Amino acid sequence: MNDAAELPNPVALPVSVLMERRMVAVGRWTQPQWEAVAVVSGEEVGRAPTRTHVHHDDERDQYLWTGLRVQLYKDGCESYWYNLMSDEPRLFVVCFAEEDDDPELKPVLVTANQEEANGHMETDDLVYSVPMPDQVLRLVERFVTTYYEPQVRRKRKRKNWVEDSEYAKREREQLDKLRRH
Repeated sequence: MNDAAELPNPVALPVSVLMERRMVAVGRWTQPQWEAVAVVSGEEVGRAPTRTHVHHDDERDQYLWTGLRVQLYKDGCESYWYNLMSDEPRLFVVCFAEEDDDPELKPVLVTANQEEANGHMETDDLVYSVPMPDQVLRLVERFVTTYYEPQVRRKRKRKNWVEDSEYAKREREQLDKLRRH
């Protein structure tokens, strides 16, 4: 049985993200501090991400964002592989702020690709790292074993820049003149 025939490219797995907001003291004021607590794999609830308030106590509020997906692409296999080889494979949740005055973070992307997450961090997007759930881990492993072909690294031959320089050419010419006389 051919795994590649059974596994599409790209492959998408529906997930939900549990976000937590705590109010923290900053000087005399308080401000919200957000964190992605977990990613849960499961059934796709809808096309657009939707938020449900699932917990409230004196210290925190938790919101479950459904309608998100982890998508895997063949060209991301090397990054997925490195992620799987880490001590604790992670998913990365990219979030955007909804408003400036009381910014609520909205998760917009969940990825297993470390390079993609780094790209978002370089553009100052908020990126949270959470442990990869078992169901996602098994799918990423299967995807990588199906599509990943490690590139053979070859040592390149160093070019001797001195030998090709104008200085070296003049030196060779002078030596040739001396040998002829």
